[in-house]
Amino acid sequence: MTGAPVAMITGASRGIGAAIAEALAARGYRLALGLRDPATLTETLAPHDPLVVRYDATEPADAKRFTEATETHFGRIDALVNSAGISGPLELMPDPPQPDDEMEEMLDALLSVNVKAPFRLTRAALPALCRSGAGRVIVLASLSGKRVLGLNAGYQMSKHAAVALSHAARRAGWDQGLRACAVCPSFVATDMTLRHDHLPRHEITQPEDLARLVADVVTLPNSASVSELLVNWRYEPGM
Repeated sequence: MTGAPVAMITGASRGIGAAIAEALAARGYRLALGLRDPATLTETLAPHDPLVVRYDATEPADAKRFTEATETHFGRIDALVNSAGISGPLELMPDPPQPDDEMEEMLDALLSVNVKAPFRLTRAALPALCRSGAGRVIVLASLSGKRVLGLNAGYQMSKHAAVALSHAARRAGWDQGLRACAVCPSFVATDMTLRHDHLPRHEITQPEDLARLVADVVTLPNSASVSELLVNWRYEPGM
């Protein structure tokens, strides 16, 4: 393989995904960005001349199409960052009760975007990542995938599954030099946390903080594997 390493990133139109793309570009990575709407590419990422591919996490065929477009364009894939994700209220005992059809719709959406999509994309990209000899898979999970504090059971379930996916990828490609890490932050100052108006947004983790950590993990040698990265802005016992 020739040329600089290549990173595939989903959810890079804003927030954590965009910050990770910036951080990896600064480390010399060429970028392949999977965006639901390619027109949403940020002005800060455009100068890096990324490959932009339309990628909808809810469309099963888009995983293979994004992977094939990346490998065709660059001839290699060295890192995959599964950053796209959603949240939504789905409690076991909501008050007032949630209609069954609304519950099913939210559960399907959470599992589709937070579990099925990264599974499909990781599965599609794994052969190329293994050929790299130093392939990296990052799964943006959450501390909600490590412990349960709030009542949002649907989100918590999906993020526990995301952590399991990262470990499965690590196991599957280990002998070929692939290393995977489940990145598990608490609250991050993104659009997703705007509804939590009690949060001191200048104190919680910033997307750029998380991006710096992810870039460090991606660029570690095979001999220094970080399987889980727990990131918090406040003290929690055991975290």
